[in-house]
Amino acid sequence: MSQLMVALIQASEKAANIARSCRQEERLFSLLIEEKKNDSQKRTCAADFKTLADVLVQEVIRHDIGKQFPGLENSIFGEETNEFMNGLGEKIHVRLGDTEKDTSSLLSKVLDGNMEAAEALAFAAHQDIIIPDLHTGAVDVPLHSLGIWVDPIDSTYQYIKGISDSVPEDDIYRHGLQCVTVLIGVYDLHSGVPVMGVINQPFAVLDSIKGWTGRYFWGISDGLRSINSLTSRTDEQMKGEPIEPSAICEGLKISAVLSTRESKRVKALFQENCVAGVYYASGAGYKALCVILGLVDVYLFTKDSTYRWDSCSPHAILCSMGGGVADLKECLKKRQCGRPEEQPELVYNIPVLEASGVDKWSNKGGLIAYRSKSDLDAVIQLLSTIRMD
Repeated sequence: MSQLMVALIQASEKAANIARSCRQEERLFSLLIEEKKNDSQKRTCAADFKTLADVLVQEVIRHDIGKQFPGLENSIFGEETNEFMNGLGEKIHVRLGDTEKDTSSLLSKVLDGNMEAAEALAFAAHQDIIIPDLHTGAVDVPLHSLGIWVDPIDSTYQYIKGISDSVPEDDIYRHGLQCVTVLIGVYDLHSGVPVMGVINQPFAVLDSIKGWTGRYFWGISDGLRSINSLTSRTDEQMKGEPIEPSAICEGLKISAVLSTRESKRVKALFQENCVAGVYYASGAGYKALCVILGLVDVYLFTKDSTYRWDSCSPHAILCSMGGGVADLKECLKKRQCGRPEEQPELVYNIPVLEASGVDKWSNKGGLIAYRSKSDLDAVIQLLSTIRMD
């Protein structure tokens, strides 16, 4: 399992290199954007784009993982197809060639013959990535029982806008390249439970001379052993104390990050009750990362426009810290039925019934990402005081 985690981190670092290479020159980047075909009327983002970075990253991950773990590439799933339309209207199936030259030759077709850009991307895609040894211990999960959800470029809109001078509030970025993440999450095909996750932030720090550098975070939780790349709180801290009903009236001593697309009713509820602060940020992966890093206590989204590839990776990391990502709608149902102690987590192996296209894999009931069980309890109790429809 530790070998697989190393491979996932290496793949995420390649992905980050590709993302940075694609953004290096605005003139070249303009060639890489293709507007996605909207296959669902429920899409709510201001613009939905596919970039060569998205497609190439997903194919690199599939190729590299399959090369090291034959057969596992057939269990790698994500949002993107490998089709791309170039400026001449030609449909090209993007893939990683056997050699750097093969890859650059194919990418040059996407880039209308621009070999310089194609060679730069091919170099990033074939570059050997060396990472320090991971002291994960013995974590035993059979490879044949694993599935992988990939979001090659989460917060694509922010990636395309390319804002580099965003100013954070309490270290949280509302928008900008800092909100872009690469998400790779591993789950058990039979139970749907997340077991491993990597979040890579390609644009973490901007240096006026060296340019952008990134960072990554990982976690493993197989039910018996939990380990991650961060220093988490102790089990006793994670458990916390039950939230008394009067605490809601006094104000919750927790902080939250929300989407700007959250409903006005929920925004107002949290602004009135979360005395530790309410923040807004772009990117589902980035908002979950804010929870993982302890910048906020919870990330809440009540709508159905996040997907399994958005939440699997951070879910696995949060599980390794004693937290999780709960199914909001199901938690509220359990509370209404008098079983508030039952708080179902998201699972990643079962499609949404009677849905089609990407909506089969939406987080239909919304989600709550948390580090502490007491924080989850508090949020569910708070939301139960209003109508959610």
